[in-house]
Amino acid sequence: MPDAPILGGGTLKLDDAVFGAEFNGPLVHQNVRHELNARRQGTSSSKTRGQVRGGGAKPWRQKGTGRARAGSSRSPIWTGGGTIFGPQPRHFTFKVNRKEKRAALRSALSLHAGRGTVAGVDATGFDTPSTKAAAALLKDWTATGSTLLVLSDEEARVALSFRNLPKVSVLAAGSVGVADVVGAGRLLATQAAVDALVARAGGAAATEDTTTPTPA
Repeated sequence: MPDAPILGGGTLKLDDAVFGAEFNGPLVHQNVRHELNARRQGTSSSKTRGQVRGGGAKPWRQKGTGRARAGSSRSPIWTGGGTIFGPQPRHFTFKVNRKEKRAALRSALSLHAGRGTVAGVDATGFDTPSTKAAAALLKDWTATGSTLLVLSDEEARVALSFRNLPKVSVLAAGSVGVADVVGAGRLLATQAAVDALVARAGGAAATEDTTTPTPA
């Protein structure tokens, strides 16, 4: 897996285990659904006929009025009545295993790497915020589409230069989901952010055995 270029000069090192994995469409789709469902509030609510105020007395007697029988003025067919099968508070989340999440993230990152839509950015060049410089940097990038900029927690200041640009989203490496990566047309990241993504996705650097052997 060749390394990605850094816009403005340089090379971004990519982990082959994370950015060179085989794309697994069904697994990515499952994780995207999982993440988007988790963002839904699920607070929509309606009242049934038992929850609407009033309607305790029978509107009129059962026979002799010439009108249809009615037992409550809060019947669903009456104005101001309850709702049949209306929305109730619920959650839309479902479980996805940790290994599946990591594999889906590897697939999404590998998709960008295979398409050549991954590039790096030098965080030190934006110590002083400059939206003009950020726009000029992205203009020279041949890849097209919406841009997802991934930064480490220590590089939050770089977001000041990119966050106001159209079709540019800025996220911390710990907050990036599969839906964010798949939904972006191109992926821009610093070397520190790439290392954090590799650790999250279970790359070679993360799976390395660092335990100290116990002396006999």
